[in-house]
Amino acid sequence: MLLLKLLLVPTLIALITLAGRRWGPAVAGWLAGFPVVAGPLLLMIGVEQGPAFAAQAAQAALLAILANLAFSAGYSWAALRWPWWACVASGMLAFGAVGWLLVAFPMPLWAALAVTIAGLLAAPRAFPGREAFVPPRGQPSPLELPARMVAGAVLTVAVTMFASRLGPAASGLFSVFPVMALVFAVFSHLTWGVAGTIRLLSGMVPGFYAFATFCLLVALAVPRLGLAPGFLVALACALLVQAASFRRR
Repeated sequence: MLLLKLLLVPTLIALITLAGRRWGPAVAGWLAGFPVVAGPLLLMIGVEQGPAFAAQAAQAALLAILANLAFSAGYSWAALRWPWWACVASGMLAFGAVGWLLVAFPMPLWAALAVTIAGLLAAPRAFPGREAFVPPRGQPSPLELPARMVAGAVLTVAVTMFASRLGPAASGLFSVFPVMALVFAVFSHLTWGVAGTIRLLSGMVPGFYAFATFCLLVALAVPRLGLAPGFLVALACALLVQAASFRRR
């Protein structure tokens, strides 16, 4: 299990990084919005804590998408004026504030779905206007990709390590901890500048529809079908939603 934690998410980060270099930050953001971190984390939590725990965590993760959006919007607005480290602090404060509200005031599954969809529909207006993006010249640093992968591995292990102590609601919140957004935002800020960073973070919004679909289906299907079949159903439906969002893009 530890080997899976150390390899899966960093590999996905590497693939999305390469896609971003080929097609730009908006596409990288769209891919990063898919539950490439939360999916494996919820599965690992389910294996370690049981299907019921995973279903409850998925319900919390559905609503916690709003906290991830808060991070992205907070980082984007801060990027207009401040360096990357201050933007991380701003984004994490936004994530923590919204996340605390979600844990403190839980709601039923269908109410959580309605609130999340409303938040996703409003999210594009929460980002600053996107400037014209000019791809950087030259080759990226050879250390950039390994650094992204290491950061992703460290964050993944840290989140799953504390899941059993946090309970399902907080575990669901931390499964949506902005690992991808944090890693990609910092490196994009350094590589692509403010315009590229905002394009990447706002580009994650369409991918969160597949994210929400995945969390909803895990919460509904895992208690009825079991861990593996429930996750397979959720993944298949999320892929269909992601494909539909790609065609719309």
